Order: sequence, then C-alpha cells, then structure tokens
Amino acid sequence: MDSVNRSAVTPSKSKLARTFAKVLHIRALTGGNHKPKLTEHVKDDDVVKNDILKSELLKKTQFKSFDDEDDKLQKAAAEAFLAKLFANISAIKAAYAQLQFAQSPYDPDGIQSADELVVSELKNLSELKQCFVKKQFDEYSPEKTLLLAEIQEQKSVLKTYDVMGKKLDSQLKLKESEIMFLREKLVEANKENKLLEKRLNASGPVSPLGNLHFSSLNPSHFVTFLRQTIRSIRSFVRLLNKEMEDAGWKLDAAASSIQPGVKFLKANDICYAFESFVCREMFDGFNYPNFSVSTETLPEQKKMQRLFFDRFIELRSVKPADYLAWKPKSTFARFCRAKYLKLIHPKMEDSIFGNLDQRNILDSGEYPETTFFFTFSEMAKRIWLLHCLAFSFDPIASIFQSSRGSRFSDVYMESLNEEAFFSWNGSPETEPRVGFTVVPGFKIGKTVIQCQVYLC
Repeated sequence: MDSVNRSAVTPSKSKLARTFAKVLHIRALTGGNHKPKLTEHVKDDDVVKNDILKSELLKKTQFKSFDDEDDKLQKAAAEAFLAKLFANISAIKAAYAQLQFAQSPYDPDGIQSADELVVSELKNLSELKQCFVKKQFDEYSPEKTLLLAEIQEQKSVLKTYDVMGKKLDSQLKLKESEIMFLREKLVEANKENKLLEKRLNASGPVSPLGNLHFSSLNPSHFVTFLRQTIRSIRSFVRLLNKEMEDAGWKLDAAASSIQPGVKFLKANDICYAFESFVCREMFDGFNYPNFSVSTETLPEQKKMQRLFFDRFIELRSVKPADYLAWKPKSTFARFCRAKYLKLIHPKMEDSIFGNLDQRNILDSGEYPETTFFFTFSEMAKRIWLLHCLAFSFDPIASIFQSSRGSRFSDVYMESLNEEAFFSWNGSPETEPRVGFTVVPGFKIGKTVIQCQVYLC
C-alpha cells in the first residue's frame, strides 16, 4: 500500500482525532479505581502491625491520587467547556453568514429565520457565560460534552462553507449576466463602428480638401489624405482577415510566412503583417507615373503636375464602382485590375470564395459587384488619388521604407508598438530594431512624412 501523505490530512480531521484521544484519556482516569479484596487468613501480631503501616501508607497515597484525579477531571471539564464555547461561536458565525446571504438578493423569510438563529445562539452564549461565572462545569461526562461540542463546531463550519459556496455561485451568475450584457453592447458598438466606417470610407469631398486648389497645394493636404488612405487600407485588411478565418486559414501561420523570423509582441500584432503585405503590393511602382500600368505619353513637368491634379479632382467625388462603369478602360481601371490580380493570388481567391469568378470577370474586362471587390476598389481609389496628389507637387513626392534591422529614427519612422522600448536599457545591444515597414513614408521637398514600422 502507498504511504499516506501527512499534508493531505485536513486540519478538521486532525482536530477530531485529537478530541477522541482526549476522550479516551478521560475515560482512563474515571474508570480506573478497584476495590481491595478482604483476606481470610488469620495473621499474627507482626503481620498485623505491618498491615496497619501498609494500610496507612496506602490511604495517604490514595488521597494524593484522588487529588490528582480531581485536578485532571476539572481540567477535562474546563476543556469540554471551552470546546462548547468555540462550538457556540462557530454557530453564531454560521448564522450571521446565513443572515448576510439572505440580504442580497433580498429574502425576507430567510432573513427572519437567520435572525432568529443568531438570537438563539447569542442566548446560548449568554448561558455559557453564566455557567463560567458560577463555575458550573460538566464534571460527570466531560468526554461526551467534548465530542458533542466538536461535532457541533464541525457542522457550523460546514454550514458556513455552504453559505459561502452559495454566495460565490450567486456572484458567478451575476458576473455571467454582466458578461452577456457587455457582449451585446460590444456587438452593437461593432455594428455602429461599421456604419461609421462605411460613411467615412464613402466617396465624396473631404472637408479639409473640399476647396482644394492647385495653387494652394501643400504637404499638409498630402498628410491629410494619407491618413484617410491608411484607414481605407486597414478596413480592407480586416475584411480580408475575416474571409481568411471563415475559410479556415491560420492567420498566425500566414503572418509568419509574410514576415518570417519576426516575433510578434502581442497576438493582435499579426494584423500589421497583413497590412505590410497589402501596402507592399499596392504601393509598388508608386514613384512611376500611373504606377507604370499605362504607356501614355505625358506632357512636360509643369503640365504633368496639373494633369495629375485634375485627375485627383475628377475621381475624388465619384464612387469607384460608378467610375469603373463610366470609364472601364481608364488608367485607374487598369490600375485596379492589375493590383487585384497581383494582390489576390488565384489559390487564395479559390480558397476564400470557392471559385475564381472575380478573377474571371476582371479578365473579361468587366468588374465584380461583390462586397469584397467594392472594399478593394475603395482602397485602390484612395491609393490612386494619393499617387495623383504626389505627382501634383514640385518636386514630386517620393516614397521610401525602412529595411529590416535598421536602427529606429524618430525623424523617418513612427513606431506602431511602443512596448518594444520597455525592455531597452539604453545600450545598443538592447535597442529595438525595425522588424518590417507597415506603411511607407514620403518626402515632399524638405518635408518628411514618417513611415510606420513594427519594431522587434
């Protein structure tokens, strides 16, 4: 048999065992007296004298032993009284716990019952106090009193734990109802956010650029429109991630394949990997007129700036779907087609949608009427307009990004994960480095617009 682990024995069981040991000891004290037997033999004088001496000595010894036994019995009675006192205190605690539990939620019957129990136990405590003052201890059966008191105390402790369990269960149910309520609020908030996002991303004149003129164009206009473009990119990435998850993709594995060797500091940071992938594909060719999707002959520098600014004004206030239907062979239409086919791989499209219908529609010279392509075209429109705005400046706005392993620079970079600096103690060895560029940066003359980077 396996040996019993001493630490596994509960304190209440040990206490009960000690009580039984005390009871056995008290029984040994109260039940150990024996009557001396009478002798039937006739004794001579010497023997009689010796017997008398022995008898006197025995009486003295017996009186002394009787005194010791009285002390021990009194001690046992006192211990029994204390056990009874502690049992009563435990009963009061259990009754009070029951009273508190009945108050929340409000239970009038439970409160009345618990209140009566508290009063009853307090009366018992008062009676014990009078017994102590009058020294009325139970000296006849202390072992029985001790056992009953211990049993009563254990019952009261169990009752207290039962009430505490019910209270914790009630609190758990309350917390669960709060969680359900907050989840419902979160769903409502997400719906409202999506509606606001739709309105925000909807085409139309933007207030800071509403009265924009070619002569008053400056870098602040470019920064304003860049922020709107980034919001549109992130909206598309969220949709793409949702479609991938619904199709059974493992997003963390996909993020690791996009940015291999990068350790993400938080689980939600994997979204930056997808944003970097979309930006890398969509901004590819940004420094070339029309992203090099068209071979049209462009006018000289000053007229070219005006041409791109006019294109910006023309497309800015039109929905992309309407513009594609209006000018299906325009430079913007060719840009949309080329970027979609490059960004969305055939295997990805087939995995997400179960077919290649959108790709086939684009190859036929038409444009899909799906939510996915609508969100993509909104993003593509923002990037195309940013490109047109960049070529409206003199000098033309140029694009740049930071390479992996570069030292962080406040001038050229904006960190998307500030927690990367928490472990930096100022030494070059622990200085965070660029893991990858998420959103590229831009230069307009001497003005630098920081690129957004993920540090690791």
